[in-house]
Amino acid sequence: MWVTIYAVAYLALEVAAVYFAHRAVTKARTPQGSLAWVMFLITLPWLAVPAFLFLGHFRFSGYVISRRDSSAVIAGIDALAELNRAKGDGGPYGFRAFERIAEMPVVSGNSVEPLIDGQQTFYAIFAAIEEAKSYVLAQFYIIHDDELGQAFAERLKGAAARGVTVKLLYDSVGCSKLPNAYLEDLREAGIDVVNAHASGGPRHRFQINFRNHRKTVVVDGQVGFIGGLNVGDEYMGRDPTFGPWRDTHCRLRGPVVSELQLVFAEDWHWATRTLLLDFLEWRAERVTNGMDAVVVPTGPGDLLETGSLYFCACITRATKRVWIASPYFVPDVDILTALKLAALRGVDVRILVPAAIDHRMPWLAAFAYFDEIRDAGVQVWRYTEGFMHQKVVLVDDNLASIGTTNMDNRSCRLNFEATVVVFDARAAAEVAAMLEADFRRAYVLEKSLSEQPWPRRVGAPFARLMAPVL
Repeated sequence: MWVTIYAVAYLALEVAAVYFAHRAVTKARTPQGSLAWVMFLITLPWLAVPAFLFLGHFRFSGYVISRRDSSAVIAGIDALAELNRAKGDGGPYGFRAFERIAEMPVVSGNSVEPLIDGQQTFYAIFAAIEEAKSYVLAQFYIIHDDELGQAFAERLKGAAARGVTVKLLYDSVGCSKLPNAYLEDLREAGIDVVNAHASGGPRHRFQINFRNHRKTVVVDGQVGFIGGLNVGDEYMGRDPTFGPWRDTHCRLRGPVVSELQLVFAEDWHWATRTLLLDFLEWRAERVTNGMDAVVVPTGPGDLLETGSLYFCACITRATKRVWIASPYFVPDVDILTALKLAALRGVDVRILVPAAIDHRMPWLAAFAYFDEIRDAGVQVWRYTEGFMHQKVVLVDDNLASIGTTNMDNRSCRLNFEATVVVFDARAAAEVAAMLEADFRRAYVLEKSLSEQPWPRRVGAPFARLMAPVL
């Protein structure tokens, strides 16, 4: 009897493995990903089949992208976008690539103010929440129930007590350690608290590999915040494990805030199946002598590989320099090629990564890429004063971007991300000065992988095999 049960179970497992292998071949985003899954499923089906259930989804097919049909979110937003569309051409390469990736226009009349590290960022966010008159829309990947988390909750509850509508989106994976009591306390205060993955029903219950990594706040439709900082004491430099925490957020004003708000509305629509129509303000006040900017949302719900395309659009545009700060460096083939080609064209290409370890696998995998890009002339800089977590790109003297997108496959293919791209010499100069200060706290990597300690030499190539999910 037990032999029969075992035989039937094994047959079912093999059939499932073959079926999933076929799905991997037809649906995976890269040939490398297809090959890796097929080999795993055929050789170790008892491990691979359960893993595929959780990790083997290649597109978030059920994601309702309200932004793609903007009239479904708010009537007349197309007209508002056209009213604020930037009049310039964006330089020799134009705006068009970024507009098509974002599916939103570059708009004029904005201010984009970098906020360096946690003190500046949360002082500004808390001040904006305390001044809110109508509504607060907040979204974070990670929220901790610690000193900063409690301060954040108190600001939200204070706003709700004043009659301000407060909506909070959180990611259930990033907030896996957040006590339910924290969320219930917010709900009891009248705050709408929603898991970003709440929708989708049973067919999406296994799609934990897709994460909403966005970190944004919008207040009254007039001021917005976006960048790399989550809500937790480590982001304030209070965790002795990491020490000082280097990160960048930015404060937005102008029509680009409406684009950031639209991204939140899209996520809210997916999570709740409700449209934020009745109370949102879509006519953000223009800033005199403002900057041209666009919010670029990317994610696995898009038909194109928008995360990778965003980086390639930045890199291929460069004629003088492209400086990129990212806590993780696990690029796909397209980004890797664009970086090498830019360096070979004579562009000053610099990658700034932390020397400290946050997540060991992507940190280790990065060493398997460093030799390849250094051989082409790319400089790899390692930040040494604590942990660096910012996601910043500087191109020449006229483009800067700040957001949530890491230079790794997870951000480019598996996470929902958002970045603000600014086409303005003033913003570029400010970001350049910020990064130059960071370079003074870093050193250029001179050693090849063969000169690294033996655990790194052995581990890096194997870690790179996991690149599709890092």
